[in-house]
Order: sequence, then structure tokens, then C-alpha cells
Amino acid sequence: MVYETSKGTEAGSNSKGKKSDSEGFTVKAMMKNSIVRGPPAAGAFKERPAKPTAFRKFYERGDFPIALEHDTKGNKIAWKVEIEKLDYHHYLPLFFDGLCETTHPYEFFARQGVHDMLEHGGPKILPVIPQLIIPIKNALNIRNRQVICTTLKVLQHLVVSADMVGEALVPYYRQILPIFNIFKNVNINSGDGIDYSQQKRENIGDLIQETLEAFERHGGEDAFINIKYMVPTYESCLLN
Repeated sequence: MVYETSKGTEAGSNSKGKKSDSEGFTVKAMMKNSIVRGPPAAGAFKERPAKPTAFRKFYERGDFPIALEHDTKGNKIAWKVEIEKLDYHHYLPLFFDGLCETTHPYEFFARQGVHDMLEHGGPKILPVIPQLIIPIKNALNIRNRQVICTTLKVLQHLVVSADMVGEALVPYYRQILPIFNIFKNVNINSGDGIDYSQQKRENIGDLIQETLEAFERHGGEDAFINIKYMVPTYESCLLN
């Protein structure tokens, strides 16, 4: 749109015909030679800064009964007490809190410690589920690709770790699944190349699909409808 005046055209372009930037939905944006700037990025996939974890503080104080052990298969945790005798209400949420860590040795001890405790916890795990939700949510919400992959693998282990755990997670889908919905379609297209992330199980889109299917299989009759509410594009792996 051009406005004629006694001096020629107005501010749509200057006397030398240069184009000018303008924001959308303004009068200036409608003028000739204006370039409308697009909206800023929403930042849905942008990584958030991680806060200091309680896990790191406890580890540095030496409060965990763990040490690093080397063998022919690599590193593993040497537990100084029997895992079955640990206070799961105290230790399991702390190890889950450490899932936000990305630096060694905190990341290794948190990840391996969670898997070890889920492997040996049995009936001790179910009563602790409400205490695990905030650490799980925090780990997913920092939107670090490595942390998301680690947390998804932990969730897959968690739902099969003990009876009724899958059902116990259903009421918390509204806190856990929003990040699933954002990253569900994040897959790597490597063309004719080899996608090594699939071999290492580090493809976020695939891991999210696996985790949602595990939730549905082990979450009872209400699992699918609650998953579908939070992740509308999810299709049942049991009904089809």
C-alpha cells in the first residue's frame, strides 16, 4: 500500500528505494518495499539450563554406598551394601534426580544406580512412585537430547520393574508426556547413510514410541486413552 503526498511516497521506502524491516500486523508492514520479519522461534526444542542436583551434592559428600569398579566389560558400580536392603524411599528419588547430570562421574553413577536399584527393588519400588515423578519431569524438561534418551530408557525399565508400577504411572501422564508430544517426531534422516543412533538406541523419536508402547502394555485398561489425550498422534499397539 502506497500513500501519495506532495513530496512523493511516504515511509514505505526511503528516497533511494531501500527496503525496510517491519513487524507483522502493523501499518508499516502494509507499505511498499517493506520486509516483514517472521515471529521469533518458539523454543520448544531449546535446551534449558540444568539446576544443581541433590544427587551431586550427596555424591560429593560421600553419602552414597557406592564406588567405581573396573572389569573386562567396562565400568560398573560396586555397592558397599546389598541393594535389596537400601532405603528406597530415600535413595531411589535421589538417583532419579541425578538423571539430569551430563558430566562424568555423576551421569554414570546416577544412570547405572537407577538401573541397579530397579533390577533389585521388587516390591520396594511401587510405594516410591509418587516421589519419582518430579525428578522424571525435571530430567525431561531440560530438553537435553542425551538426558531425554537416558530418561526414556529408565522409564521403560521402570514400568516392568515390579507389579502395578505401570498402572501407578497412569495418573502422572499429564506431567510426564508433554515432552513426549514435542519430541515424538524427532527422528534422524541419514539418507543412504547408516544411522548409528538407532544401533545405540539414541534416536529420540524411536525411544518415545517404544516408551509409549511400554506404558500402554503395562498401564492397564486406562493407559491408552490417557496416552492418546496427551499425545494425540499415538496409535495403540494393542488395539490394532
